[in-house]
Amino acid sequence: MARTTNPFIVTGRIAPEYFCDRVAESARLIKSITNGNNLVIISPRRMGKTGLIQFCYDHPQIRDEYYTFFLDILHTSSLREFTYLLGKEIYETLLPRSRKMTHLFIQTIKSISGKFGFDPVSNLPTFSIELGDIDRPEYTLEEIFQYLDHADKPCIVAIDEFQQIAKYPEKNIEALLRTHIQRQSNSHFIFAGSERHILQEMFSSAARPFYHSADILELKAIAPDIYQTFVVRLFERYGRAIDPADVDKVYTLFKGHTYYMQKTFNESFADTSEGETCALKIIRAAIDNMIASNDTIFREILSNIPERQKELLYAIAKEGEAERITSAEFIKRHKLTSASSVQSAAKKLLEKDLITEINKVFSLTDKLFALWINKMYGSPMTL
Repeated sequence: MARTTNPFIVTGRIAPEYFCDRVAESARLIKSITNGNNLVIISPRRMGKTGLIQFCYDHPQIRDEYYTFFLDILHTSSLREFTYLLGKEIYETLLPRSRKMTHLFIQTIKSISGKFGFDPVSNLPTFSIELGDIDRPEYTLEEIFQYLDHADKPCIVAIDEFQQIAKYPEKNIEALLRTHIQRQSNSHFIFAGSERHILQEMFSSAARPFYHSADILELKAIAPDIYQTFVVRLFERYGRAIDPADVDKVYTLFKGHTYYMQKTFNESFADTSEGETCALKIIRAAIDNMIASNDTIFREILSNIPERQKELLYAIAKEGEAERITSAEFIKRHKLTSASSVQSAAKKLLEKDLITEINKVFSLTDKLFALWINKMYGSPMTL
């Protein structure tokens, strides 16, 4: 019996036929980068930044004419780690594509070139360097940028969760990177991130090195009618059915956040046999499974949050989207302590990226976390 492909992709590259919309956004990204500009992509986490970048990387105009690199720096905490990841990504991306550029990399990166390994089977050098081998990250970083400038094709470097560099302990990291990037004539950069308040400050404040150095693209939720049509069409293509109204309910529940909607329909599709209709109870079960599978993670997050911050987190989760959180009405409704304590707690939760603020409206960054909190504390989802 042939295995049925699940069309709701949640990991890895997404083929064009399974990619929902983003027509305007992908056209904007491709136009900006191919015309010599850098681009900032700002969106909440799990809204599809990575998928959009990878989708554009597969576009013939980019795939055939550029070297493309992608690194996620969310887990990094120093310039050394950043430099290590950048070097590793460049080397391992070019290794299968260009032997000439691979050897040029080793020749250019002199500060660590003696530490490369060698594979006797493929007769090629290997990136066996460890983090500790980079003892002069500023110098190694300069060599990497020199290499990019001498590549035999123009390069595109996408750095996801770029706001992380603002948290590095070293001083003047933004200025250092800006200096290297503005000297590049052969490379263009995509800076993506989810912590809106940090990224906006980095690229919109005249006091910061990256001020007005890139176009800004804000990635918002896919329009509900477009996403509804997309889901119904894919179910029908594989001999299944789903009520458009149920798709809308999932969209509303997750506020249009791409990943959790895709994950819901991935599980729901898997639990719906060919010739059958995906009932609402199947969708509810899929969401319950997601909540249950993240239970340990969410409990761990809560265990590291002080009580005052938890109280505000619960209040925002309960409201879904909270306005005027320092008002007497909001404080009284949720039995909070005072406006000053709410203000302090909100600042800490924003720094931890547990809540997001857009136009003075606060919500939990992770919509599944909000559902879990409400289920745990007496306000379960209604779907």
